[in-house]
Amino acid sequence: MSKYLVELKKSFRLSANPANSVGMKAYMLHQFDFYGIKTPERDKIVKSYISANPLHTIKELNGIIATMWAFKEREWQYAAIDVYKHHRILWQENAIDLIESCLISKSWWDTVDGIGSDWIPAYFSKYPNQIAPVTNRWNQSDNIWLQRSSILFQRSFKTRTDKALLKKYILFHKDAKDFFVQKAIGWALREYGKTNPEWVIDFVAKNKIAPLSKREAMKRIISKK
Repeated sequence: MSKYLVELKKSFRLSANPANSVGMKAYMLHQFDFYGIKTPERDKIVKSYISANPLHTIKELNGIIATMWAFKEREWQYAAIDVYKHHRILWQENAIDLIESCLISKSWWDTVDGIGSDWIPAYFSKYPNQIAPVTNRWNQSDNIWLQRSSILFQRSFKTRTDKALLKKYILFHKDAKDFFVQKAIGWALREYGKTNPEWVIDFVAKNKIAPLSKREAMKRIISKK
């Protein structure tokens, strides 16, 4: 294990709460182990650790993230998202390789959406030329988490949203049976509806999407009427 992670592992072990871990594991359908550290405490530990232990090379950063992602306790993946985001100044264009690796490894909505919030928008802001080729490949992938990420990557873009891409990626999966893809379609439309409700209303009226996607898309728009 990297020397960088030794003290962080000690902190996690000291803060472990077996009683909490039972509930956390059950909430995640028993797919992952947990130390049982609740989010506010974990955030405090990780934030303090990152501030006191800055990294200086992309090689070291990538190696540490890969190591953290391999640990069985889920807190390590959450911490890895924070560590990588904090060091985004070190990212290079090929950072997308690590991002994609983490999207498809130990995948569930928690880490996929965490990466979607903290890594993907930052990466595409730094390397906008990668948006079309990467997201198009994700959208046409057989992996549901890459599909979800392609549909949701613009959810914080607001007026910068590429409506053509959003429409294309949603319609490619409009008949998807997977819950997480259907939910992603509704979530993406709902978020853009905060900026351009007329476009979302028109899109939903003109295109047949799953009932779940439609409900999610129109939820906030309907509540404002």
